[in-house]
Amino acid sequence: MDSQQSRVLVQLRDMILKGEFVPGERLAEVPLAEKLGASRTPVRLALTSLEHEGLIESAPGGGYRMRQFTAREIADAIRLRGLIEGFAARLLAEQGAPRQLLRELQECLDDGDRVVYKAQMDLDDYAAYVEMNDRFHRLILEGCGNVMLTRMLELLVGQPFAAPSAMLPMQSNMEEGQQWMQHAHRTHHAIFQAIERGQGYRAQALGEEHVEIARMNLEYALEKPELAVELMPSMRLVDTKGRL
Repeated sequence: MDSQQSRVLVQLRDMILKGEFVPGERLAEVPLAEKLGASRTPVRLALTSLEHEGLIESAPGGGYRMRQFTAREIADAIRLRGLIEGFAARLLAEQGAPRQLLRELQECLDDGDRVVYKAQMDLDDYAAYVEMNDRFHRLILEGCGNVMLTRMLELLVGQPFAAPSAMLPMQSNMEEGQQWMQHAHRTHHAIFQAIERGQGYRAQALGEEHVEIARMNLEYALEKPELAVELMPSMRLVDTKGRL
């Protein structure tokens, strides 16, 4: 994924999570490209990625439209991703990660450190973090050698907010979002350490715990919907009648 496409994807995902679209609203390439100051090609590719993540859906007659989600399907997808990725981390730790894979994971950690520990992150830094985050999770999943886990996760990330980077909004402000990313990235370091040391059960527990922030944020939002919509406008897209 090139830098422009990654940037557009981050911007569109952030607009969705900020509630700038309503359920059923059509998402057309040309207006979006003009709004983002980008060409149509990266917008088209970003929309395809967002459909794969389950954030939008194909519209009758072509194109895409915003969809509505249930709280239950979001929570279930988050929990299941934690189980899959935790087990993948355990398998990799127990099998022994090849040196080349460890180097690639370390490069991910270094890339993440460079952006999350800046004095202040900007949009390009967020895009860089998203690319790093996706790469880190993909390396672990592919490195464990279990093809079925890979297939299961490919199906899972088609659910709303289930992809590893789908729940990386900018929060109520950039500073808060940066603090959230710093916490998540510290967990990346811990998972890597467990894999490197062959600590299978610890790697699995950390992988499962890694998704808990997203699940807990969802629970909090359902308990205080008025405040949640104010801080996270994307909650307008969630049918809160769907219980966890």
